[in-house]
Amino acid sequence: MVLITTASDQEDMTATVRKIANDTALLRAESEWCRQAHSISDIREARKQGRISVVFSFQGTTPFERSVSLVEVFYRLGVRQALMAYNQKNHVGEGCHERGDGGLSRFGIELVREMNRVGMLVDCSHTGYRTARDVFEVSSAPVIFSHSNPRALADHERNIPDDLIDACARSGGVIGINGVNIFLGADVTPETFFRHIDYIVQRVGPDHVGIGLDYVSEPEVLIALVKASASKYPEDQGYETEINFAAPTLLPKLTEHMLSRGYSPRDVGMIMGGNWLRVAEAVWR
Repeated sequence: MVLITTASDQEDMTATVRKIANDTALLRAESEWCRQAHSISDIREARKQGRISVVFSFQGTTPFERSVSLVEVFYRLGVRQALMAYNQKNHVGEGCHERGDGGLSRFGIELVREMNRVGMLVDCSHTGYRTARDVFEVSSAPVIFSHSNPRALADHERNIPDDLIDACARSGGVIGINGVNIFLGADVTPETFFRHIDYIVQRVGPDHVGIGLDYVSEPEVLIALVKASASKYPEDQGYETEINFAAPTLLPKLTEHMLSRGYSPRDVGMIMGGNWLRVAEAVWR
């Protein structure tokens, strides 16, 4: 299963619908090897057929504008999760790189509850600390960090402290380990990736950690965007340094590394995808 960002906080509703239409058409054209997944059965059927399941997500909540009724509309179009705020403040709450640390807005509370009702996963990656804490208090369903690492291992504002790791596990959620070097705090290798996985495992157990590579196929495009968006990517957070991304080709070596360090085949299977499937099955309608 692969999660793709269909829209982010820079897109409004109209632009987002256009992007969903384009992405849907592209997946249809490439149906020999991939398919859009609307349900758990879609994912399982695609695996039997040797195809990759693709799930739509939002990196932010601006596409909902100020209308909670759009949650169900986008869910029907295939969007299965949305993170609350991408680095900066929006109508829902604070991003992780904001100067302040405000909490979830009244609209944000309504949105989280509607996402719970509809079956859309609530994601707190890129989200500010207090906003994330508020989300855990409001949500009646598992909450995830789709691509965030332990701040105890790499002191970066994008990473999350221990109490948010604990809150995520208590909700039944999953933390996806990010494969970007500045969030790993070291070069991208199976060993450095494993350190972050193992930190979560030792703290809350193997059922609450997964893979959230944050991989981009054209990193030079993203790096150019980072350099042009200082407010979203503050210079004191290491974005001006060389940024490297863990590619999917790292995953077989990571699997071998976990097994060599004494992880059971069952736990490795859950970390490599089973935990995401469990959470999706619990939340999606």
